[in-house]
Amino acid sequence: MQEDRKKIHIFNSFMNPYGGSEQETLFLYENLKEVADVSMWAASSRASKILLEEHQIRKISVLSRNVPQGGTYVFAGAHWRNKAWPLFITPPERLIYIFNTFHPKIAALIGKLPFWLRWPDAEIVLISEFQKNILGLAGVVHPSPIDASRFLPAEAADRPFTVGRMSRDTADKHHAEDKDLYCALLDMGCHLEIQGGTVLQEQLGRRPNCNLLAEGTFAAEVFLNRLDVFCYRSGTHVETFGRVVLEAMACALPVVCHVHGGYAEHIEHGENGFLFRTTAEAVDIIGTLKADPAMRHRIGAQARATVERLFSRDALRRRTRFYVDRLEKPEASSAPGHAI
Repeated sequence: MQEDRKKIHIFNSFMNPYGGSEQETLFLYENLKEVADVSMWAASSRASKILLEEHQIRKISVLSRNVPQGGTYVFAGAHWRNKAWPLFITPPERLIYIFNTFHPKIAALIGKLPFWLRWPDAEIVLISEFQKNILGLAGVVHPSPIDASRFLPAEAADRPFTVGRMSRDTADKHHAEDKDLYCALLDMGCHLEIQGGTVLQEQLGRRPNCNLLAEGTFAAEVFLNRLDVFCYRSGTHVETFGRVVLEAMACALPVVCHVHGGYAEHIEHGENGFLFRTTAEAVDIIGTLKADPAMRHRIGAQARATVERLFSRDALRRRTRFYVDRLEKPEASSAPGHAI
């Protein structure tokens, strides 16, 4: 019955229309609204105007009493730290943090709420075993949800063999050896498409067959359908999950990714994708894929099947019920936390 539906408030910074945390939050909202009364709140005063205009996101205002009033509070990649508004709103009945980044200091804050806040202990949702083991946190693991119906395989296209990647357009998203990798691929005759790669302009300059695009130039599903192979590794930024890798797999792309990242849990080397440790390994793998279209098709099909299993309707429904029924029992990490 409608009156029995749980009240859930989701908080996110909503600062970047193309950010993984923002996309995760929006998709969670779409799933939760089927089983609960859900509201989204911008936890940052710098929330994106695009997101505020396109989605039902509310801005917190104590003066106008536009604030959440009890129920379950879900902080998705956000924290209330240094804000006054928690003092003036109804305490939540249940508090959940979706911890989708690597920030040990924030993890410590979550575990030690000030006594005067009168909020319940936080339950933690992590997005990979990789992240859980690094931080040594107790919580449930829910892979960052992907809408497999949005990311679909592309139809066959007559184009040069194209390798690409997509991320935020910031230096920490790119590895120090990426220049060597891209130069080797260009010398091999590959065409490169790097969305979120304008920060590499100084390193790579203007080279034929190398297209450096600003983030958001194409919608993610459109950009990925321009590629034959998706290659990914990050720099100082720790990829606790790496949604874009799973989005590429959903598009039936062979993914060639560095081993250090939460996405690696879902890649079986040589079966549904490839993992590498060195630039030379990445070049060799991509060279093999370039020469073997049948392998690209086989690996891509297995990648798509992996995403369909991981984010099937039943799997998403089970994870969604956690926010309503608390069916899963949080468990401690299987490995002690350690610094990267």
